Amino acid sequence: MSKLKAVREQKNLTQEELSERSKISVRTIQRIEAGTEPKGHTLRALAQTLDIEENLLQNDIAVAVHTDEKTTEIKEEAPEINYSLIKIINLSSLLCIVLPPLNILVPLLLMFTMKQRNNLTRQIISVQMLWTAVAPIVFMLGIFLKLGGPFTLILMILIALSNVFIILRNAAEIDRNKKLYFKLNFSMI
Repeated sequence: MSKLKAVREQKNLTQEELSERSKISVRTIQRIEAGTEPKGHTLRALAQTLDIEENLLQNDIAVAVHTDEKTTEIKEEAPEINYSLIKIINLSSLLCIVLPPLNILVPLLLMFTMKQRNNLTRQIISVQMLWTAVAPIVFMLGIFLKLGGPFTLILMILIALSNVFIILRNAAEIDRNKKLYFKLNFSMI
């Protein structure tokens, strides 16, 4: 049973009544009760209508385990996201700006030691991996242009500052909106 359905039934509401009070369509409520995770306005409206916290509607994960004879449903709680720890993991890349492989390893180690194995930390590390792969390519292209020593130094500084900007902008976005500003559509880990 989905978390929304359990709370709705506990409050003695039908899907239609919840729809009227929350201004969310019955079909959307049916989809959420069938397993779709509510987000944004829908999540806020349902949580406010049911007078519960938003995360109570999100943390319920159902995993179906298939056996030869029957299907068993196992419910488990999603790992809790600690945004201050995620911000620390993100900012840890700053310590290793001059040693690019460490800007991946330090956050990776912190992810496991702080037990923050979630999409946000994976995205932070994926962005650092992409930056670490692209930075030497940009540097080599700058050298092949043969514009001289001062240009090479300026290019190195700009490459390092680009990573500082990415890290600080993501930290600010984690504070404001609990998400990343610079992220990839895929995870490298």
